[in-house]
Amino acid sequence: MMRKIHYAIATTFGAGYSPTAPGTAGTILAWLAAYFLFQGSLNILIVATIVATVIGTISANFVEKDAGMHDPSIVVIDEVAGMWMGLWLVPMEFIWYLVAFGLFRLFDVTKLFPINKLQDLPGGWGIMLDDIGAGIYTMIVIQIALYIIG
Repeated sequence: MMRKIHYAIATTFGAGYSPTAPGTAGTILAWLAAYFLFQGSLNILIVATIVATVIGTISANFVEKDAGMHDPSIVVIDEVAGMWMGLWLVPMEFIWYLVAFGLFRLFDVTKLFPINKLQDLPGGWGIMLDDIGAGIYTMIVIQIALYIIG
């Protein structure tokens, strides 16, 4: 029973089984939830990010050990937590949410320094924290853009 729960959480209820781009599938689900369910509420985003990070780390760690491989592609709860982190200070406007989505995917895929070092952490920590880092980069870039635009 616990195995099924860990897999459901780690794969974000099956999004991680997408035959193409499972990370993008997980990010899309997170983006849709933030935009349509959370409606840009900073309080909800913060709580959701913390909860997803805590339970995601536990479940990602379990799935990694169970699958016998480092950071299996089916684990996408890290994209969920990272995307939500990236949306913390984004204006609740469709265009800014799209920009955040694109930036998050860019930072998640390229793993710029020091994000690339975070993924080397053991178990669920390495799986989760590089995406949290990508979310932080997303948040910073958007804040800089908002400042420049005025």
